[in-house]
Amino acid sequence: MRHGKKNNHLGRTAAHRSAMLSNMAASLILHKRMVTTVAKAKALRKYAEPLLTKGKNDTTHSRRTVFSYLQSKEAVKELFDNVAGKIANRPGGYTRILKTGNRLGDNADMCIIELVDYNEDMLTTTGTAAAAKPKTRRRSSGKKSTDAQGSTDASASTTEEATGAAPAETPAAE
Repeated sequence: MRHGKKNNHLGRTAAHRSAMLSNMAASLILHKRMVTTVAKAKALRKYAEPLLTKGKNDTTHSRRTVFSYLQSKEAVKELFDNVAGKIANRPGGYTRILKTGNRLGDNADMCIIELVDYNEDMLTTTGTAAAAKPKTRRRSSGKKSTDAQGSTDASASTTEEATGAAPAETPAAE
């Protein structure tokens, strides 16, 4: 049983794993997308997303903290100058994993991990739909009751149309 074992060791020692994740995070920030295995991409997402969140707050302390993880001046500069501006209003979920199939040599599950705000194709297709409808986090309780009334009225009219009968009127008692 693997209770409480949260991180994937990826078949590496702790030093090798931290160095690999540091290099992958720096490459992701510099190149905005990369091709890797699904297991490494999921581990990288847990490693990189807190760094991207820290990149929103441009202070000397946060720059030094991010540098201690990335060990790359170019990646830190790119994160705080360019990437932070694009992700400033996003409340998390900065990366996207797109599965691409299996690798020919060893049949490993491969994927593309990318920064969400830098995929121009997906931004243009979903940007028009997102602009029309504001994003909400929770459904208000008032919507359910109005939807329920609307669906009962709609179901009554569809049954009348299906039978071809006019709405039934009650005869007045004379």
